[in-house]
Amino acid sequence: MHLKITDDSARHAGHAGAAPGGETHYNVEITSAAFEGLSRVQIQRAVMMVLQTEFDSGLHALSLQAKMP
Repeated sequence: MHLKITDDSARHAGHAGAAPGGETHYNVEITSAAFEGLSRVQIQRAVMMVLQTEFDSGLHALSLQAKMP
């Protein structure tokens, strides 16, 4: 498994959905065997479901690159 999370909030300062404290925009790169047999849409839905609490508490945007090893 590989996971890389980058806070991209500073690049979006002043844009809609950007909070003064940041932590609103992230780039996530994830490689996992758990994605085997899933479509891109299914992978995206699974990741978004795990992060729903974060979206509910201020996460505005997520750029996701997900793949299998």
